[in-house]
Amino acid sequence: MKSPEHEAWAEEMMEPRIRDSSYWRDVGPLDAYWNANMGLTGVDPHLNLYGHMWPIHTNQLEAPPAKFVFASECQDDFRVGKALDSIVAPGCIVSGIVRNSVLAYHVVVRSWATVDESVILDDVVVGRYCRIKKAIIDKDNTFPQGLEIGYNPEEDRKRFTVTPRGIVVVPKGYFSGET
Repeated sequence: MKSPEHEAWAEEMMEPRIRDSSYWRDVGPLDAYWNANMGLTGVDPHLNLYGHMWPIHTNQLEAPPAKFVFASECQDDFRVGKALDSIVAPGCIVSGIVRNSVLAYHVVVRSWATVDESVILDDVVVGRYCRIKKAIIDKDNTFPQGLEIGYNPEEDRKRFTVTPRGIVVVPKGYFSGET
């Protein structure tokens, strides 16, 4: 039989079960991959990347912190760099607006561009005035100024894979070297 002191000690040492201790998702299908990433952008995600009980051990790239430039939100001169409900990796420079998205290392979102509900992988440049919505953008893409993805499903299907849920998938290097 255990002593009351041992019971108290064991109770104190036991960590309560937390929601993400049993987190598991199949991210094989593209829609599931997109859903898992979007789930990370919420206020209280099922998988808490910032929790101390389940630390993430990974090899991090050497990169400067993310940078958000331009803060002119007046009616006649609207130029602002900000990310809302998003995860932005080191090395990113945002001078447009990013909402509910995940940006990997070294993504540049140029002025007057918008990125909504998208996953953008390494080394992507989103040109000025681009609009991207509900997309998975693979690495090494440089989008030309004014490009729209995710707003016209028929046009998107002519060039890209579009999932059953309507997520547009741009392959690696599709827009390589364009400005």
